[in-house]
Amino acid sequence: MNAARDYLDRLAAGGRYHFTTEEACKALGGTAVAVRAALRRLKARGVIADPYRGFHVIVPPEYRRLGCLPPEQFVPHLMERLGEAYYVALLSAAQFHGAAHHRPQRFQVMVARNRKPLACGEVRVEFIARRDLDRTPVLNVNTPRGTLRVASPEATALELVGYADHCGGLDNVATVLGDLSERLAPEPLVAAARWCPVAWSQRLGYLLDLVGHEALSAPLAKFVSEKASFAAPLVRSRSTKGASRADRWKLAVNASVEADA
Repeated sequence: MNAARDYLDRLAAGGRYHFTTEEACKALGGTAVAVRAALRRLKARGVIADPYRGFHVIVPPEYRRLGCLPPEQFVPHLMERLGEAYYVALLSAAQFHGAAHHRPQRFQVMVARNRKPLACGEVRVEFIARRDLDRTPVLNVNTPRGTLRVASPEATALELVGYADHCGGLDNVATVLGDLSERLAPEPLVAAARWCPVAWSQRLGYLLDLVGHEALSAPLAKFVSEKASFAAPLVRSRSTKGASRADRWKLAVNASVEADA
């Protein structure tokens, strides 16, 4: 136990708060069975946590109640370990951009293929699949444990609409957009839209108008007029029979959306 604890102290002293089982076995020089037993005892004491099989994080005292490192402090290292591209997305990305109207219950991460969610103490990580995620504009955000890839404000706005089911529905999306709009710029918004389904731009433009940002949405309206070939439904899963039309966005408004003040 003392040797394992000394190993963790050396890692933390060097600013590293993650390690693998294989790395621990190599550093401690014991058998795999003995090292795993020592790690289990440290986990029982709350000193370490296991977000993923074979991947461990050191939990400083200030995060013991959480039972894990905050996700932004270990997700980049985990994704590097898995060899997968990623970026923080949707409500979690919106929070990084200052749109914290509602703190997300899950840390949302965009990946290229479906992956099961993670649970570590009170931390929950949700993975959402997008095959062409390498095209998404991202920003590098510094955290206490390294650098985090976060979708740009404009990409976040588009994906909030595109993945509304993961974001509490369109009412919540409209509320978040009201906060996020301060970080959006028209030209980057159109640039990001070129890599997304046109229907996302149609819905996003409508919602931006709804929350009072018609000037911001104007270049997006031009993009929609050029690229949209049919009237998309505001809510894809609902019938458009009897729905009103928003001509500016070539949109069938088949749902009522209300943003919180």
